[in-house]
Amino acid sequence: MANLQNLVEEISALSLMEAAELVKMLEEKLGVSAAAPVAMMGVMPTAAAAAEVEEVEEQTEFTVVLKDFGPKKIEVIKVIRQLTNLGLKEAKELVESAPTNVMEAVAKEVAEDAKAKLAEVGAVVELK
Repeated sequence: MANLQNLVEEISALSLMEAAELVKMLEEKLGVSAAAPVAMMGVMPTAAAAAEVEEVEEQTEFTVVLKDFGPKKIEVIKVIRQLTNLGLKEAKELVESAPTNVMEAVAKEVAEDAKAKLAEVGAVVELK
């Protein structure tokens, strides 16, 4: 049996081109492909990936998206002004450009409150 330590030292001393050539030669001699085991590793779930799936982090920042202002455009503009401190012109432009983000990176409570206020006046709102 070959001295494995010596083989490791010799292989680690190879240049990248020499290592690629060695891989080709071994594939031809042994009738295998070095790519197959790598592809299979991508298919098999790892312990870390399984733990990631089980442990989904709760979202802490939300974006309030105005999808449609509905039948009460003026009321929606008033609510937008209350929520964002925008001027009348800016709030009107924001409402008319729906779908658009009204608030970004806000806490869950703030986002839900904004959604409720806008929905109350007939707007279609989504939280992301």
